[in-house]
Formats: sequence, structure tokens, C-alpha cells
Amino acid sequence: MQYVGESISLFVAVLWTVAALVSEIGSKRLGAVMMNLWRIAVATLVSAIFLWVVFGVPLPLYASTETWLWLTLSGVIGYFLGDWCLFSSYIVFGSRMGMLFMTLAPMFTALFAWIWLGQQLSWKTLLAMAVTLAGIAITVFHRGDGHKMELALPLRGVLFGLGAALGQGIGLVLSKIGLDHYTADVPAEVLPQVASVLPFGANAIRALAATVCFLTWVLLRGEGRQALACTHDHKGMAAMLIAVFFGPFIGVGLSLMALEYTAAGIASTLMALTPILILLPSKWMFHQPITWKAVMGAVISCIGVSLFFLL
Repeated sequence: MQYVGESISLFVAVLWTVAALVSEIGSKRLGAVMMNLWRIAVATLVSAIFLWVVFGVPLPLYASTETWLWLTLSGVIGYFLGDWCLFSSYIVFGSRMGMLFMTLAPMFTALFAWIWLGQQLSWKTLLAMAVTLAGIAITVFHRGDGHKMELALPLRGVLFGLGAALGQGIGLVLSKIGLDHYTADVPAEVLPQVASVLPFGANAIRALAATVCFLTWVLLRGEGRQALACTHDHKGMAAMLIAVFFGPFIGVGLSLMALEYTAAGIASTLMALTPILILLPSKWMFHQPITWKAVMGAVISCIGVSLFFLL
């Protein structure tokens, strides 16, 4: 069958679009912290069950202390701080704009990979950054009084969007470092059999770290009862479960599968189409108008993301 990888990649973009939309619903009903607490806790549980089935234990085998430290740091920055910013941005200006700001994540990943991993910033990467930033700028700024450029969006939402992209970018680089350590921890004779599932073990550590952070936050604020009361909001909890199923669980699994059938650049580009795919559903569900600036900004940002992988 032709175009299997491409079809899977496009389906992943659809799944992530659904996950973003239901996450907006859940965040507005439960709050960004509670939504994340339950979402990450369920994702951690699912990861533990998966590892139990594969390895016979609920935690990653072979992972050293250094691996745990790097992946824990990745979970704190990427899942705890980054996702809190992302879901807070959903509350401020919706998932459509939140997903648009997430197109900046590859730029931050490239920057911190250059700083920490010594990876080069080529002119192609700089071009991709410039195009992505241009797409964001078209949407974020407009001409105000006196023809001065002003923010067209709430500053608070913009800061949350930037924080979400920054958190994911840094989190990915830290995950790369942690996963490299994790791979080195596994005995050579076992590595061929478990190499394909190591990312799931690494993700389990990240999710566990974020769960502990969110739970600590809730308990320190004295909101433990509120967290339990969230379970009575059936619509909010249903949105959370759909977000977990379509995002960290099925979405991540299929994204890894897509890489087996097509080039990484093509897969990554198709999976980055969420800011475009989300335009119509957000209009239908949340009555957000579709303007030429919104369409142009989303298209240009997605082109910028594709340049990271195709050039």
C-alpha cells in the first residue's frame, strides 16, 4: 500500500487537533492545573501499565540515576511548566492560537540543541526560524492608532504561548540527552530487543515527574478536595480522557509508527498541520472567526516548521 506513512502522519495531525480542542474544553471547565494533573496522572498510569506488559515492572528497566535526573528535568520543564502554559493559553485565547504558538517549539529546540548539544545552526535552520516567526507575527500584531504595531492578542496569552513553546523545545532537548543516557544504560545484548520501546520508558519518567509536580502544587495550595471534586464534572473528565487517548497515547504511538514508513521530514511536516486543521473546528465549536490573517499566519507558520525538516 502506497503512502502508508504519509496517511498515518496526517491522521496523527487530526488526532492532535482533536486533543487540542478537547483540552480547551477541559481546561475551561476544570482549570489548567486540574486538567493537567488528571491528564498527566492518567498518562503516567497508562505508561506504567504498558511497561508492566513489556518489561514485567511498572518503571523503566536499566535506567541509571543520571538518566532519571535528565528525564525528570525534562518532565518538569516540558510537561509541568510547558503544558501548564499551553493549557493556560487555551483559557485565554483558545486552542487555535495555542497550537499556532507551538509552531515555535522547533525553533527553541534548535536553539537549545545548538547551546547544549553543539548542533550547528545552518542558514536553512535560520530561514525556517524566520518564516515561522513571520507567521506568528502576522497573527499576533496589527496596526493600531498612529499606524503603530500593537498586539492583537492579550499579552498574558502571548506569554503563555511563548512559555509553552519554550517549555516543549527545552524539554525535547533534555529528553534527547536523557534518552541517550538511557540507551547507554541498556546492556548491549538486550538493546536490539528493547530499543523501540525505550522512548516510552523515557516518557514514563517525564510523565511521573510532572505528575509529582502538579500534585505538589495542588496540595500546597490546599486544593486537594477541588481535585477530587473535578471527577464529578463528567464533561470535563471526558474531555481529559479523550485528550490523553488521542494525544500522549495513540498520537505518540502512531507518530513513531509513521517514521517507519516514510521520511522523518515528510512525517514531521504532515504532523505539524494542526494549526491549519484546527481553524474550521474552532469556528464551529467555539465560534472563533476565521480571518485572512489567521489563515495566512497558520499557513506561513506551518511552512516554517516544514522547512526545519525538509531543507
